[in-house]
Amino acid sequence: MYKVFVNEKKLLLSKQSENLEKSLSYESFTTLEMALDLLENTSANELNVYGENIDEIWAEFQKLFRIIEAAGGIVNNENSEILFIKRLGKWDLPKGKMEKGESREESAVREIEEETGLKDVELVKFINTTYHIYIERNGDKILKCTHWFEMNFDGEDTSKPQIEEGITEVAWKNNTQIEAEVFPNTFQNIKLILKEFWSNRSK
Repeated sequence: MYKVFVNEKKLLLSKQSENLEKSLSYESFTTLEMALDLLENTSANELNVYGENIDEIWAEFQKLFRIIEAAGGIVNNENSEILFIKRLGKWDLPKGKMEKGESREESAVREIEEETGLKDVELVKFINTTYHIYIERNGDKILKCTHWFEMNFDGEDTSKPQIEEGITEVAWKNNTQIEAEVFPNTFQNIKLILKEFWSNRSK
């Protein structure tokens, strides 16, 4: 199953029909184009494309886009707080595009240290990958795949925003603050990965 966000609307690609606002049975490449059109140009907020061969559906879906890979992390400190950045007025987790020759892990650590000013962030484990779609100024349709890692930090807090990347604030937030301050002012993908992280931690 793949969850992709299109302008903050959910597109779910799955084997079986899921109980969403709209559902389309996968027949061909055209089904995917139709699904994107419905999400981009109608009031539908969520849509499910389903079919037995999910790998084929995903492979066909990726052909519609230029793919950009990114990596980032959920960084915890000893107070069980999570590190957030504020960019363009919204709370976000530190992340960025992978550079040529980098592993996902190397990229995640580098981006976190660049965007937040922290040093010696410890990588713990991979969490999951999130997907969202956007259109560049030149009209290119981009599918951004962000690989998320759990991280720990227990060093000296040298956090400061990377202003040149449009980041205006770096802040540690506890669970109560995340629910009250971050969730009302963040992206669907960020909510998704945080909820997955919390559910894995409570197991």
